[in-house]
Amino acid sequence: MTNSLRLRLLLWLLLPLTIYVLAAGFMARDSAQKTASLIQDNALLASARVMAGDVKWDESDLHADISPSAIEILSSPYGDRVFFRIKVIDGPPIAGTSDLEQVEPATSPGWYDTQVDGQAVRAVSIIRPMYDSGESKRILVSVGRTELERDALAADLWRPQLLHFAEIIAIAVVLVCVGLTFELRHLMALTKDVRDRAPSELVPLSSTHLQSELRPIVDAINQCIARIERQTAMQRRFISHAAHQLRTPLTLLGAQLQYARRHDDLATVKETLSAMHKSNGALVSLTNQLLLLAQAETADYSHFEGERVDLREIATTVIEELALLAARREIELAAQLANDAVVLGNARLLSVLIFNLVDNAIRYTPESGHVSLVIERRGKTILLIVTDDGPGISSDVRDRVFEPFFRASAEEGSGLGLAIVREIARAHRAHIRLDDGHDGKGLGVFIEFPC
Repeated sequence: MTNSLRLRLLLWLLLPLTIYVLAAGFMARDSAQKTASLIQDNALLASARVMAGDVKWDESDLHADISPSAIEILSSPYGDRVFFRIKVIDGPPIAGTSDLEQVEPATSPGWYDTQVDGQAVRAVSIIRPMYDSGESKRILVSVGRTELERDALAADLWRPQLLHFAEIIAIAVVLVCVGLTFELRHLMALTKDVRDRAPSELVPLSSTHLQSELRPIVDAINQCIARIERQTAMQRRFISHAAHQLRTPLTLLGAQLQYARRHDDLATVKETLSAMHKSNGALVSLTNQLLLLAQAETADYSHFEGERVDLREIATTVIEELALLAARREIELAAQLANDAVVLGNARLLSVLIFNLVDNAIRYTPESGHVSLVIERRGKTILLIVTDDGPGISSDVRDRVFEPFFRASAEEGSGLGLAIVREIARAHRAHIRLDDGHDGKGLGVFIEFPC
């Protein structure tokens, strides 16, 4: 349940509400206690004033005849005990019990808390001046009562509010649960839609009725579906093309094998085996190219982060490997390589990229031609340029040469070289374009890498 969105939202919504209700409950309790205390204090003061009025002069002495109404004011159904004490200030007591502690207030009236026989008592004291025949005295009247009724009144005032707050929380829980169920119905429908889909159904999800907070999730899922659809289409296309391309050499190899079996002449068999060896080499080369294309298509730049590759070092190795091929064809192979040419990427794939470009340039350039490899740094990018002065590629088919198995001419080849180059460049977030080569002749391949 801790991972339930419904429960988490419910908790986040109810947590501040509960805190507020608890705070309001404590404030309501404090208010109820103050109200009950105020009622009790007013009753004590009224009783004390009645008792003070019952004190009379009797000749030269003071006498108190306490009326029943003074005590009835403090009557309680909870069995509270009432205490009073009247005395002359700096003089003898007049009436009451000595159990009640008297406190002379700084200002009259004055309330205070005390104890009688271990019970908490709330009391009030008032001072009344008494005058008679030129004689004056001040009397101190103190009245107290236990706090049973006050506590009961505070509880009676507070308990309904507490129940009211509990009802608020209960209603809030019900409303939130109903609201969440209602608002999440579209998400539940979306979940059912995804769960019931066939593996081949790559149609984007609809976010029409979803809340704005959930639409980015659906948009991200749709982007993922689109990528999967493109990848699936690419795989289907690759399998179709690969099957078509492999069928011819395999058929040829089978025909050569049958031809060799039908002839007993050793020279014919040797000639056929030589042709089979050549066909097998072409088949192996095609298979390797297909594997490289598949690897390049599935490569991801995020996998290369942190892997620093020196393009100058790779280019130097490629030039050394292809120098003999260029020499055989009497082609001038030149290189101009910048010192600071480090990019993030996969060294093996980048080596294939440079090798394919230079190898293609050498193979399609006529004898005594020129092929150059340039690597230079331009601001925050590294530019790799391979140019030749061969036949080039017409501008109307330059975009198509990156398609697998497309051949711009009838020259021998698998038609995968530039397709592999493009996919490796894409995996490294590099921009590739084709242009004219040396002096407007031949072909120039320009690849711009981020660094």
